[in-house]
Amino acid sequence: MDIRREIENRERESLSSFAALACRSAGRCRPEEECDLRTCFQRDRDRIIHCGAFRRLKHKTQVFLSPEGDHYRTRLTHTLEVSQIARTVARALRLNEDLTEAIALGHDLGHTPFGHAGERKLNELCSTGFAHNEQSLRVVDRLEKDGRGLNLTAEVRDGIVCHTGPRRAATLEGRIVAFADRIAYMNHDIDDAIRAGILTEEDIPAELRKTLGGSKTVRINTLVRDVIDASRDTNDIRMSAEIGQASDELHAFMFRCVYTNPLAKGEEGKAQEIVAYFFRRLMNNTEVLPPDYSTLVQTDGRERAVCDYIASMTDNYCVREYTRLAIPESWQVL
Repeated sequence: MDIRREIENRERESLSSFAALACRSAGRCRPEEECDLRTCFQRDRDRIIHCGAFRRLKHKTQVFLSPEGDHYRTRLTHTLEVSQIARTVARALRLNEDLTEAIALGHDLGHTPFGHAGERKLNELCSTGFAHNEQSLRVVDRLEKDGRGLNLTAEVRDGIVCHTGPRRAATLEGRIVAFADRIAYMNHDIDDAIRAGILTEEDIPAELRKTLGGSKTVRINTLVRDVIDASRDTNDIRMSAEIGQASDELHAFMFRCVYTNPLAKGEEGKAQEIVAYFFRRLMNNTEVLPPDYSTLVQTDGRERAVCDYIASMTDNYCVREYTRLAIPESWQVL
């Protein structure tokens, strides 16, 4: 018996009846020979970790654009925090931890430079719209590996595209990631906002601190424990009514005080202008696109290829290229 089959047997014996089993996966778009060491979900996780889009997350904004300091979150650290929270919930509920981790690691691969500010601008400019969860699916399906994509399983692909928005993931593991994403970004954005001097713990409404906790660690523990307790022995992932309402109120508080705060978002207008500059320039001159994206112009259309390229940029690369192309250099006499 190979190692993969041993792991699949252990899944059947130990996981919940509600868990997604690797041996029962709906499979890949292109059939492949199975690995003798790893289950299909383990392979998906490894493919995501090793892909270029995953590495670029370290230079993409979470909330604060180009923050001064080494301790603010990036899109990569956010992704790792989501993975940790999601795996904790999956393990407690005896669901498939490998599937949960793969979805969590891949959920933000399609995010633009400058975070949601870049996403909003591309959505405004692109005639067919732009959403980072749909772009994440496009990254793993179409853009990675020179246009071949990562050929992930149906369960991972579904969890990635359904981690936000109105659609719910088909698997409980995918639904866990949707909760873990919100738990992570709310609490870690509070932490970053406190570091930036925008918030103090005392600014959070007293009733929310009483219900959820008065520190990042306590709040995360409260929310994670509630998801586990409310979801145990059910074929769903959810929160209790009390904690769910408090979570929604905390989210609304963050929108009022951080996500629309001029101190935190004062540079977003500039960032959006940079995105708009590249969109206009590339739409008028697709010949300057890198070869991989030039090919997409012929197969997927000019607008799609331009959005793919802009979305792939890191914050640093975007600013550097804008400076090179749009800002005149000082004239010097030799």
